[in-house]
Amino acid sequence: MAEEQVILVDKNDNQIGLMAKMEAHEKALLHRAFSVFTFNDKGELLLQQRAADKYHSPLLWTNTCCSHQRNGETSLEAGKRRLQEEMGFTCELEEVFSFIYKAPFDNGLTEHELDHVMIGKYNENPIVNKEEVATFKWMTLEEVKVDMEKEPGIYTEWFKIIFDEYYHRIAD
Repeated sequence: MAEEQVILVDKNDNQIGLMAKMEAHEKALLHRAFSVFTFNDKGELLLQQRAADKYHSPLLWTNTCCSHQRNGETSLEAGKRRLQEEMGFTCELEEVFSFIYKAPFDNGLTEHELDHVMIGKYNENPIVNKEEVATFKWMTLEEVKVDMEKEPGIYTEWFKIIFDEYYHRIAD
């Protein structure tokens, strides 16, 4: 199987090329990504704990799902695809904003992404793909905020950045 490619972009989200995912993360090049926040009718956010075998950030808590768009795939298509692959369901998604962030890791990789943040509604418990996800939980945004301040080390670096951006945008 060929290595997954990411879409390299400029700061205006114009595609400027394709590159192998690992190479883009090693070189810290800006590329397109997405993050999905799925809520239930109680206003709780569905979080996932990354599987133990993930190549970085194993067993850390993060948003419902996130990944990279494939060449020719819209952000909404990518979000639905990845929800199904990781969490075993799909739902309608709405893109709420996009922004650029950079998060270096101890293993020499760097997430430098123009991230498209999407929200969706779902009220069932997911049937997770154990190769991707260890477990899941539902939490209110306020519970996440408090827990993240108390135990920042149990959350992925990108989720802390994206959650802060999301929280401030909806609080305004």
